[in-house]
Amino acid sequence: MAMTALELGLRGAVVALFLVVCAVLLLRYAAVHRAAHLGAAMGVAGAAYAISTAPFFPASSFGWSSPFIAFAMGSPVIFWLWARAMFDERFALRPWHAAVWTLLAGLGVVSHNCWTIWPDAAGVCGRVLALATIGFAALGVAQIPKGWRTAATTARGRILIALVTGIGLQMMFAASAGLAAIPTRSISLGAAFALAAFALISIWMMLFDPPESQPAVAGGGNGPPARGARAHAHAGPPPSSEAALNHLRYLMATERTYRQEGLTIGVLAVKLGMPEYRLRTLINDGLGHRNFNAFLNRYRLDEAKAALADAGQAEVPVLTIALDAGFQSLAPFNRAFKADTGLTPTEFRRQAMAGQTADAVEIVRSE
Repeated sequence: MAMTALELGLRGAVVALFLVVCAVLLLRYAAVHRAAHLGAAMGVAGAAYAISTAPFFPASSFGWSSPFIAFAMGSPVIFWLWARAMFDERFALRPWHAAVWTLLAGLGVVSHNCWTIWPDAAGVCGRVLALATIGFAALGVAQIPKGWRTAATTARGRILIALVTGIGLQMMFAASAGLAAIPTRSISLGAAFALAAFALISIWMMLFDPPESQPAVAGGGNGPPARGARAHAHAGPPPSSEAALNHLRYLMATERTYRQEGLTIGVLAVKLGMPEYRLRTLINDGLGHRNFNAFLNRYRLDEAKAALADAGQAEVPVLTIALDAGFQSLAPFNRAFKADTGLTPTEFRRQAMAGQTADAVEIVRSE
Protein backbone atom coordinates (compact mmCIF):
# COMPACT_ATOMS: atom_id res chain seq x y z
CA MET A 1 0.00 0.00 0.00
CA ALA A 2 2.86 2.35 0.76
CA MET A 3 4.25 1.96 -2.78
CA THR A 4 0.80 2.49 -4.24
CA ALA A 5 0.33 5.65 -2.19
CA LEU A 6 3.76 6.88 -3.32
CA GLU A 7 2.90 6.21 -6.95
CA LEU A 8 -0.49 7.92 -6.72
CA GLY A 9 1.11 10.98 -5.13
CA LEU A 10 3.82 11.06 -7.78
CA ARG A 11 1.27 10.77 -10.58
CA GLY A 12 -0.75 13.62 -9.07
CA ALA A 13 2.36 15.78 -9.10
CA VAL A 14 3.04 14.74 -12.71
CA VAL A 15 -0.43 15.84 -13.77
CA ALA A 16 0.09 19.22 -12.08
CA LEU A 17 3.48 19.65 -13.78
CA PHE A 18 2.08 18.85 -17.21
CA LEU A 19 -0.71 21.36 -16.68
CA VAL A 20 1.96 23.95 -15.88
CA VAL A 21 3.69 23.01 -19.15
CA CYS A 22 0.43 23.58 -21.03
CA ALA A 23 -0.21 26.93 -19.34
CA VAL A 24 3.29 28.27 -20.02
CA LEU A 25 3.23 27.17 -23.65
CA LEU A 26 -0.18 28.64 -24.37
CA LEU A 27 0.33 31.89 -22.45
CA ARG A 28 3.97 32.57 -23.29
CA TYR A 29 4.77 30.89 -26.58
CA ALA A 30 1.55 30.22 -28.51
CA ALA A 31 1.73 33.55 -30.38
CA VAL A 32 5.39 33.24 -31.35
CA HIS A 33 6.22 29.56 -31.83
CA ARG A 34 4.38 27.23 -34.17
CA ALA A 35 5.18 24.15 -32.05
CA ALA A 36 3.62 25.62 -28.88
CA HIS A 37 0.14 24.19 -29.48
CA LEU A 38 1.56 20.76 -30.23
CA GLY A 39 3.70 21.03 -27.11
CA ALA A 40 0.60 21.87 -25.08
CA ALA A 41 -1.14 18.85 -26.63
CA MET A 42 1.84 16.78 -25.50
CA GLY A 43 1.30 18.12 -21.98
CA VAL A 44 -2.38 17.15 -22.04
CA ALA A 45 -1.48 13.70 -23.37
CA GLY A 46 1.15 13.26 -20.67
CA ALA A 47 -1.32 14.18 -17.94
CA ALA A 48 -3.93 11.84 -19.44
CA TYR A 49 -1.38 9.01 -19.60
CA ALA A 50 -0.41 9.56 -15.97
CA ILE A 51 -4.07 9.32 -14.97
CA SER A 52 -5.15 6.46 -17.23
CA THR A 53 -2.26 4.18 -16.25
CA ALA A 54 -2.56 4.86 -12.51
CA PRO A 55 -3.59 2.15 -10.03
CA PHE A 56 -7.35 1.77 -9.59
CA PHE A 57 -8.15 3.53 -12.86
CA PRO A 58 -11.37 1.88 -14.09
CA ALA A 59 -11.18 -0.55 -17.00
CA SER A 60 -13.94 -1.78 -19.29
CA SER A 61 -15.92 1.42 -19.07
CA PHE A 62 -17.04 3.66 -21.93
CA GLY A 63 -17.93 6.47 -19.54
CA TRP A 64 -15.92 9.38 -18.21
CA SER A 65 -12.61 7.49 -18.53
CA SER A 66 -12.71 7.29 -22.32
CA PRO A 67 -11.35 10.84 -23.01
CA PHE A 68 -8.35 10.12 -20.79
CA ILE A 69 -7.71 6.88 -22.69
CA ALA A 70 -8.10 8.61 -26.05
CA PHE A 71 -5.60 11.37 -25.25
CA ALA A 72 -3.14 8.95 -23.67
CA MET A 73 -3.25 6.40 -26.49
CA GLY A 74 -3.10 9.08 -29.19
CA SER A 75 0.04 10.60 -27.67
CA PRO A 76 2.50 8.84 -30.05
CA VAL A 77 0.99 10.72 -33.01
CA ILE A 78 1.19 14.01 -31.12
CA PHE A 79 4.80 13.23 -30.18
CA TRP A 80 5.68 12.57 -33.82
CA LEU A 81 4.04 15.82 -34.98
CA TRP A 82 5.67 17.84 -32.19
CA ALA A 83 9.11 16.43 -33.02
CA ARG A 84 8.57 17.31 -36.69
CA ALA A 85 7.60 20.87 -35.79
CA MET A 86 10.70 21.24 -33.62
CA PHE A 87 13.26 19.90 -36.10
CA ASP A 88 11.73 20.33 -39.56
CA GLU A 89 11.41 23.95 -40.71
CA ARG A 90 9.12 22.95 -43.60
CA PHE A 91 6.60 21.06 -41.48
CA ALA A 92 2.93 22.09 -41.50
CA LEU A 93 -0.11 20.41 -39.94
CA ARG A 94 -2.48 18.69 -42.37
CA PRO A 95 -6.08 17.46 -41.91
CA TRP A 96 -4.99 13.85 -42.29
CA HIS A 97 -2.83 14.21 -39.19
CA ALA A 98 -6.03 14.59 -37.16
CA ALA A 99 -7.45 11.50 -38.85
CA VAL A 100 -4.39 9.45 -37.88
CA TRP A 101 -4.65 10.65 -34.27
CA THR A 102 -8.35 9.77 -34.17
CA LEU A 103 -7.63 6.27 -35.47
CA LEU A 104 -4.95 5.62 -32.85
CA ALA A 105 -7.07 7.09 -30.06
CA GLY A 106 -9.99 4.91 -31.17
CA LEU A 107 -7.83 1.79 -31.06
CA GLY A 108 -6.82 2.73 -27.54
CA VAL A 109 -10.39 3.19 -26.34
CA VAL A 110 -11.47 -0.15 -27.83
CA SER A 111 -8.47 -2.06 -26.49
CA HIS A 112 -8.95 -0.63 -23.00
CA ASN A 113 -12.71 -0.94 -22.64
CA CYS A 114 -13.67 -4.07 -24.57
CA TRP A 115 -11.87 -6.83 -22.71
CA THR A 116 -15.08 -8.09 -21.08
CA ILE A 117 -17.29 -7.56 -24.14
CA TRP A 118 -15.13 -8.46 -27.15
CA PRO A 119 -11.84 -9.83 -25.81
CA ASP A 120 -10.59 -10.96 -29.21
CA ALA A 121 -11.19 -7.53 -30.76
CA ALA A 122 -9.61 -5.82 -27.75
CA GLY A 123 -6.53 -8.02 -28.05
CA VAL A 124 -6.08 -7.30 -31.76
CA CYS A 125 -6.57 -3.56 -31.22
CA GLY A 126 -4.07 -3.63 -28.36
CA ARG A 127 -1.40 -5.30 -30.47
CA VAL A 128 -1.98 -2.95 -33.40
CA LEU A 129 -1.86 0.01 -31.01
CA ALA A 130 1.44 -1.17 -29.50
CA LEU A 131 3.03 -1.62 -32.93
CA ALA A 132 1.77 1.79 -34.06
CA THR A 133 3.12 3.36 -30.87
CA ILE A 134 6.56 1.92 -31.52
CA GLY A 135 6.41 3.14 -35.11
CA PHE A 136 5.35 6.70 -34.32
CA ALA A 137 7.84 6.95 -31.45
CA ALA A 138 10.62 5.87 -33.81
CA LEU A 139 9.42 8.39 -36.40
CA GLY A 140 9.54 11.12 -33.76
CA VAL A 141 13.12 10.27 -32.79
CA ALA A 142 14.01 10.06 -36.49
CA GLN A 143 13.23 13.77 -36.86
CA ILE A 144 16.31 14.70 -34.82
CA PRO A 145 18.84 14.39 -37.70
CA LYS A 146 16.90 17.04 -39.65
CA GLY A 147 17.95 19.69 -37.13
CA TRP A 148 20.88 17.97 -35.45
CA ARG A 149 23.68 20.20 -36.74
CA THR A 150 21.95 23.33 -35.52
CA ALA A 151 20.34 22.09 -32.30
CA ALA A 152 23.48 20.35 -31.02
CA THR A 153 25.43 23.62 -30.92
CA THR A 154 23.41 25.08 -28.01
CA ALA A 155 22.72 23.81 -24.49
CA ARG A 156 18.97 24.08 -24.94
CA GLY A 157 19.14 22.31 -28.28
CA ARG A 158 21.09 19.42 -26.75
CA ILE A 159 18.53 19.17 -23.95
CA LEU A 160 15.75 19.13 -26.55
CA ILE A 161 17.48 16.27 -28.37
CA ALA A 162 17.79 14.34 -25.10
CA LEU A 163 14.14 15.03 -24.24
CA VAL A 164 12.83 13.83 -27.62
CA THR A 165 15.04 10.74 -27.43
CA GLY A 166 13.94 9.97 -23.87
CA ILE A 167 10.22 10.34 -24.61
CA GLY A 168 10.52 8.22 -27.74
CA LEU A 169 12.41 5.45 -25.94
CA GLN A 170 9.93 5.45 -23.05
CA MET A 171 7.02 5.07 -25.48
CA MET A 172 8.75 2.23 -27.30
CA PHE A 173 9.61 0.48 -24.02
CA ALA A 174 6.04 0.73 -22.68
CA ALA A 175 4.58 -0.55 -25.95
CA SER A 176 7.09 -3.41 -26.12
CA ALA A 177 6.23 -4.37 -22.55
CA GLY A 178 2.59 -4.57 -23.58
CA LEU A 179 3.42 -6.82 -26.54
CA ALA A 180 5.51 -9.05 -24.28
CA ALA A 181 2.64 -9.26 -21.75
CA ILE A 182 4.82 -7.84 -18.96
CA PRO A 183 2.55 -6.99 -15.98
CA THR A 184 1.75 -3.29 -15.88
CA ARG A 185 2.33 -3.03 -12.13
CA SER A 186 5.98 -4.06 -12.49
CA ILE A 187 6.85 -0.98 -14.56
CA SER A 188 4.16 1.47 -13.41
CA LEU A 189 6.23 3.31 -10.80
CA GLY A 190 9.20 3.63 -13.18
CA ALA A 191 6.91 5.11 -15.83
CA ALA A 192 5.64 7.67 -13.31
CA PHE A 193 9.20 8.76 -12.50
CA ALA A 194 9.99 9.05 -16.22
CA LEU A 195 6.93 11.24 -16.76
CA ALA A 196 7.94 13.47 -13.84
CA ALA A 197 11.44 13.85 -15.31
CA PHE A 198 10.07 14.78 -18.74
CA ALA A 199 7.71 17.37 -17.23
CA LEU A 200 10.44 18.96 -15.08
CA ILE A 201 12.87 19.17 -18.01
CA SER A 202 10.18 20.77 -20.17
CA ILE A 203 9.41 23.40 -17.53
CA TRP A 204 13.09 24.15 -17.02
CA MET A 205 13.61 24.61 -20.76
CA MET A 206 10.68 27.02 -21.04
CA LEU A 207 11.28 29.15 -17.95
CA PHE A 208 15.06 29.46 -17.97
CA ASP A 209 17.63 30.59 -20.52
CA PRO A 210 20.84 28.66 -19.72
CA PRO A 211 24.09 30.35 -20.75
CA GLU A 212 26.07 28.62 -23.44
CA SER A 213 29.35 27.10 -22.33
CA GLN A 214 31.18 27.56 -25.63
CA PRO A 215 30.36 30.93 -27.24
CA ALA A 216 31.98 31.74 -30.53
CA VAL A 217 33.97 34.67 -31.85
CA ALA A 218 31.80 37.53 -33.00
CA GLY A 219 31.03 37.38 -36.66
CA GLY A 220 30.10 41.03 -36.90
CA GLY A 221 27.32 43.28 -35.66
CA ASN A 222 26.90 46.69 -34.15
CA GLY A 223 29.29 46.34 -31.29
CA PRO A 224 32.07 44.20 -29.76
CA PRO A 225 31.45 40.60 -28.67
CA ALA A 226 30.26 39.89 -25.16
CA ARG A 227 32.93 39.73 -22.47
CA GLY A 228 34.42 36.33 -21.90
CA ALA A 229 33.67 35.05 -25.40
CA ARG A 230 36.02 32.31 -26.49
CA ALA A 231 36.75 31.27 -30.04
CA HIS A 232 35.53 28.02 -31.56
CA ALA A 233 37.75 26.13 -33.91
CA HIS A 234 35.77 27.55 -36.84
CA ALA A 235 36.06 31.20 -37.80
CA GLY A 236 32.39 32.00 -38.28
CA PRO A 237 29.02 30.79 -39.46
CA PRO A 238 28.62 28.70 -42.60
CA PRO A 239 27.79 30.64 -45.76
CA SER A 240 24.15 29.50 -45.58
CA SER A 241 23.78 31.50 -42.34
CA GLU A 242 25.05 34.77 -43.77
CA ALA A 243 21.65 35.87 -45.10
CA ALA A 244 20.02 35.17 -41.74
CA LEU A 245 22.81 37.03 -39.93
CA ASN A 246 22.43 40.02 -42.22
CA HIS A 247 18.68 40.06 -41.59
CA LEU A 248 19.28 39.85 -37.84
CA ARG A 249 21.80 42.71 -37.95
CA TYR A 250 19.37 44.81 -39.98
CA LEU A 251 16.58 44.31 -37.45
CA MET A 252 18.85 45.21 -34.55
CA ALA A 253 21.07 47.94 -35.99
CA THR A 254 18.67 49.66 -38.41
CA GLU A 255 15.19 49.01 -37.08
CA ARG A 256 16.42 48.94 -33.47
CA THR A 257 14.19 46.02 -32.57
CA TYR A 258 16.06 45.69 -29.26
CA ARG A 259 14.02 48.68 -28.03
CA GLN A 260 10.77 46.69 -28.23
CA GLU A 261 9.15 46.15 -24.86
CA GLY A 262 8.90 42.51 -23.80
CA LEU A 263 11.13 41.33 -26.64
CA THR A 264 11.89 37.61 -26.32
CA ILE A 265 13.91 35.25 -28.45
CA GLY A 266 10.64 33.68 -29.59
CA VAL A 267 9.27 37.01 -30.82
CA LEU A 268 12.52 37.79 -32.62
CA ALA A 269 12.57 34.32 -34.19
CA VAL A 270 9.10 34.95 -35.63
CA LYS A 271 10.25 38.29 -37.08
CA LEU A 272 13.12 36.46 -38.75
CA GLY A 273 10.94 33.56 -39.87
CA MET A 274 13.11 30.84 -38.33
CA PRO A 275 12.91 28.33 -35.45
CA GLU A 276 14.01 29.58 -32.04
CA TYR A 277 16.86 27.08 -31.75
CA ARG A 278 18.35 28.29 -35.04
CA LEU A 279 18.27 31.90 -33.84
CA ARG A 280 20.08 30.83 -30.68
CA THR A 281 22.78 29.27 -32.82
CA LEU A 282 23.18 32.49 -34.81
CA ILE A 283 23.46 34.52 -31.61
CA ASN A 284 25.88 32.13 -29.91
CA ASP A 285 28.01 30.87 -32.80
CA GLY A 286 27.54 33.64 -35.35
CA LEU A 287 27.82 36.70 -33.13
CA GLY A 288 29.65 35.34 -30.10
CA HIS A 289 27.20 36.18 -27.31
CA ARG A 290 26.79 33.79 -24.42
CA ASN A 291 22.96 34.03 -24.42
CA PHE A 292 20.04 36.10 -25.68
CA ASN A 293 20.11 38.64 -22.84
CA ALA A 294 23.79 39.36 -23.45
CA PHE A 295 23.01 39.85 -27.13
CA LEU A 296 20.24 42.36 -26.41
CA ASN A 297 22.27 44.23 -23.81
CA ARG A 298 25.12 44.68 -26.27
CA TYR A 299 22.91 46.83 -28.52
CA ARG A 300 21.13 48.55 -25.66
CA LEU A 301 24.35 49.47 -23.87
CA ASP A 302 25.96 50.75 -27.06
CA GLU A 303 23.00 53.07 -27.64
CA ALA A 304 23.04 54.22 -24.02
CA LYS A 305 26.77 54.97 -24.11
CA ALA A 306 26.38 56.98 -27.30
CA ALA A 307 23.57 59.00 -25.71
CA LEU A 308 25.50 59.57 -22.48
CA ALA A 309 28.51 60.79 -24.46
CA ASP A 310 26.39 63.17 -26.57
CA ALA A 311 26.75 66.77 -25.36
CA GLY A 312 23.37 67.56 -26.90
CA GLN A 313 21.74 65.12 -24.46
CA ALA A 314 23.61 66.27 -21.38
CA GLU A 315 20.37 67.29 -19.65
CA VAL A 316 18.47 64.10 -20.50
CA PRO A 317 17.99 62.00 -17.34
CA VAL A 318 19.81 58.68 -17.17
CA LEU A 319 16.50 56.89 -16.62
CA THR A 320 15.10 58.26 -19.89
CA ILE A 321 18.18 57.09 -21.78
CA ALA A 322 17.89 53.63 -20.20
CA LEU A 323 14.20 53.29 -21.08
CA ASP A 324 14.74 54.57 -24.64
CA ALA A 325 17.44 51.92 -25.13
CA GLY A 326 15.05 49.12 -24.15
CA PHE A 327 15.75 48.55 -20.46
CA GLN A 328 12.64 48.16 -18.32
CA SER A 329 13.96 49.97 -15.24
CA LEU A 330 17.01 51.77 -13.91
CA ALA A 331 18.40 49.08 -11.60
CA PRO A 332 19.16 46.41 -14.24
CA PHE A 333 20.51 49.11 -16.54
CA ASN A 334 22.94 50.32 -13.86
CA ARG A 335 24.10 46.77 -13.14
CA ALA A 336 24.64 45.92 -16.80
CA PHE A 337 26.36 49.24 -17.49
CA LYS A 338 28.74 48.89 -14.53
CA ALA A 339 29.57 45.30 -15.52
CA ASP A 340 30.33 46.38 -19.09
CA THR A 341 32.30 49.59 -18.50
CA GLY A 342 33.41 49.49 -14.88
CA LEU A 343 31.68 52.86 -14.39
CA THR A 344 28.23 54.00 -13.40
CA PRO A 345 26.27 55.80 -16.14
CA THR A 346 26.79 59.13 -14.35
CA GLU A 347 30.55 58.58 -14.07
CA PHE A 348 30.71 57.57 -17.74
CA ARG A 349 28.84 60.71 -18.78
CA ARG A 350 31.09 62.92 -16.62
CA GLN A 351 34.26 61.43 -18.12
CA ALA A 352 32.87 61.69 -21.66
CA MET A 353 31.97 65.37 -21.19
CA ALA A 354 35.35 66.10 -19.62
CA GLY A 355 37.08 64.46 -22.56
CA GLN A 356 35.07 66.49 -25.06
CA THR A 357 35.91 69.68 -23.17
CA ALA A 358 39.61 68.82 -23.24
CA ASP A 359 39.44 68.12 -26.97
CA ALA A 360 37.75 71.47 -27.58
CA VAL A 361 40.45 73.30 -25.60
CA GLU A 362 43.18 71.59 -27.63
CA ILE A 363 41.47 72.63 -30.87
CA VAL A 364 41.28 76.28 -29.74
CA ARG A 365 44.95 76.26 -28.76
CA SER A 366 46.01 74.80 -32.05
CA GLU A 367 44.21 77.58 -33.91
